[in-house]
Amino acid sequence: MPASKQAKRKPPALRAAPKQERAVQTRERLLDIAGELLGEVGIERISTNMIAARAGVSPAALYRYFKDKYAILEALGRRFMDRQNAVLFAWLETHKPGGLDALARHTEDLLRATADVTAREPGGVWIERALRAVPQLAHVRVESHREVTDAMLEVYAPLLPRVSRKTLWRRLRMSVEFGYAIDEMLNEENRIPRDEIFREAAALLASASLEDH
Repeated sequence: MPASKQAKRKPPALRAAPKQERAVQTRERLLDIAGELLGEVGIERISTNMIAARAGVSPAALYRYFKDKYAILEALGRRFMDRQNAVLFAWLETHKPGGLDALARHTEDLLRATADVTAREPGGVWIERALRAVPQLAHVRVESHREVTDAMLEVYAPLLPRVSRKTLWRRLRMSVEFGYAIDEMLNEENRIPRDEIFREAAALLASASLEDH
């Protein structure tokens, strides 16, 4: 399929999330297995039949939860992004009383906590890559990053009254994207020790001025 047509393909329709505990557990198990398989076989080869077989359920049972493989990948992406975002929201709540200095000092903590989420998530790094590489999934990453940028704006704006909210949002949005790229880099670049990546990335983010000069 040409790239132009891929980009125009509508996002997969998601089944309504189950409410009964057993159904919730089944859906989460299917996502865990899908994440593991994504890491084993990659985006192109993974299939609903493969996931159903590994889970020990029929394809028909899987389709009660997910329309197709892209719906599974989207659900994986949303769950992963929500877990990463929860770390950032907690970090903001913890350090905003200390102002800009505290937020800057603890930037490395945020990068490390985010990386821990990726490491714990079944197929975490592959989900991360899929959200950047697959056109049908890009909206999950973009929407999530806009959400955390909005949350950061509410914390930083009172601390930087001379900067317009529009300008500040733009700068924060770019910092969020930088953090995502660093999380990917941790799983790809073996010529730089992880501790140095954390330290240098945190220093770059902390030194990047959000103020107008």
